[in-house]
Amino acid sequence: MAVIFSGIQPSGELTLGNYLGALRNFVNLQDHNEAYYCIVNQHAITVPQDPKELFQRTRSLAALYLAAGLDPEKSILFVQSEVPEHVKLGWVMTTISYVGELERMTQYKDKSQKRGDSIPAGLLTYPPLMAADILLYGTELVPVGEDQRQHMELTRDLAQRFNRIYGETFVIPSIQLVEGGARVMSLQEPTKKMSKSDDNQNATIRLLDAPDVILKKLKRAQTDSDNRVYYDKDNKPGISNLMGIYRAITNDSYEHIEALYEGKGYGDFKKDVAELVISALEPIQQRYYELIEDRDQLDAILDEGAEKAHKKASAMYRKVEQAMGLCRN
Repeated sequence: MAVIFSGIQPSGELTLGNYLGALRNFVNLQDHNEAYYCIVNQHAITVPQDPKELFQRTRSLAALYLAAGLDPEKSILFVQSEVPEHVKLGWVMTTISYVGELERMTQYKDKSQKRGDSIPAGLLTYPPLMAADILLYGTELVPVGEDQRQHMELTRDLAQRFNRIYGETFVIPSIQLVEGGARVMSLQEPTKKMSKSDDNQNATIRLLDAPDVILKKLKRAQTDSDNRVYYDKDNKPGISNLMGIYRAITNDSYEHIEALYEGKGYGDFKKDVAELVISALEPIQQRYYELIEDRDQLDAILDEGAEKAHKKASAMYRKVEQAMGLCRN
C-alpha cells in the first residue's frame, strides 16, 4: 500500500479524455492504496475567477469524481481551501524556492506570455503550493500526465532541499506517469490532446454532454477520405483516435476492431463509437445529478474528507513548524 495524492483544478468541465485517460485509473488506485484526491480551487485563483462560477465548478467536479467511481469509504476526497495547511505549507515552500527555477517552469512561461506586463505573482508561486499539496500527506506516488513532470521534479527538489536544511521531514514522492489509460485526442484536431479548455465545442466530449450532443460531435469528428477502419496513428490520426476510444471502453484489440468493421464505412463506425460513449457515461451522469440535487449528501462527503485530510495535514505541518523553529517542541 502506498500513499497516493492527485489534485485537479475546477477550471472547466471534465472531458471524456480526462475520464478514460486518468480518472478511471484513480478509481482503481483507491482499492489498494491510501488515496487523497483534492480539488485544488486555490490553484484556480492564480488567474481571475468569477466567485459564483468557481464555487459551482468546485462542487460539480466533486460530484463528477464521485459519480465516476471514487468511494469516500476507500479514498479521501476534499476541497483544498477547506484544509488551511495547504497555503501555510505553500508559503514555507515558497521561502525555499529560487526565483530562477520558478521562472523556468514551462507553464509559467506559457501563461505569463499571454498576460503581458500584468503577471499575477500567483502564477510564479504555483509550483511551491503544488509541492505543499503533495508533501502534506507523506505522499509516495503522484499519478500525473507528462505535462506535470517538470512540476513534480521541482516538488522532489524542494522536499530534498528542506530535508537537507532542516532535517528529515518529508517523504520524497515518486512520479507515476499515468499508464493504461487512453490518450484521447481532439475530435477536430486529432494530433492535439482533447482539452476541456478548447474553444471549439465540437472538439471535446464532456462528461455531462447529452446523448444527442455526443452523437453529433462524433459524426462531425475529423477523419479522412479513405473510409476504411484501421489503426494508423501517423497517417490516419482521426480514425485512430476514434478506435482508441472504442478500445478504451470495450478492451477490444485494434485488430479485433478492424475485423469487425471490415467492409464498413466511417458512418457505421462513428455511430457505434457514439453508442459506446453514451452507454459508458449514462450511469456517471445519473449519479452526478443525484449528488448535485442532494446538497446535504455531497456536503457531508466533502466535510468528512476535509476532516480526514486536515488531521493528517496538521500533523505534518506541526513537524515542519518544529523543524524550522516556528513553534515550541
